[in-house]
Amino acid sequence: MNPMLALRQYQKVGSHAQTSEASPHRLVQMLMEGGLDRIAQAKGAMSRKDMAGKSVSISKAIAIIGGLREGLDMDNHGSDALRNQDNLYHYMMKRLAEAGIKSDPKMLDEVAGLLITVKEGWDAIADIETAQGAV
Repeated sequence: MNPMLALRQYQKVGSHAQTSEASPHRLVQMLMEGGLDRIAQAKGAMSRKDMAGKSVSISKAIAIIGGLREGLDMDNHGSDALRNQDNLYHYMMKRLAEAGIKSDPKMLDEVAGLLITVKEGWDAIADIETAQGAV
């Protein structure tokens, strides 16, 4: 048996189990973590001149951020905060595409920084919910 194939299968099963038990809030956190992972992979691929790997990783990062964007509840003319979040996700997707075209790791860093900031907000919400649940 191929050990790498076995490892991938194990990771797939592990992530499936994790997502099936996760709250909607945790699923968003997991998407953000996945987006950051794909951006890091794209940056590594850029440094290795692996254009195919770069393209795949950037495409996956764009898809993840697109999923986050689709998850926004924009029905009933969303609030200014939701519109701003939607615009931010759109900007991130655009910058990732530009980073892929220009092979610019600084653009990837910019998007990663923005996504980290958003994720820190989500993480803080989880911390508050956990603290309130413990009271």
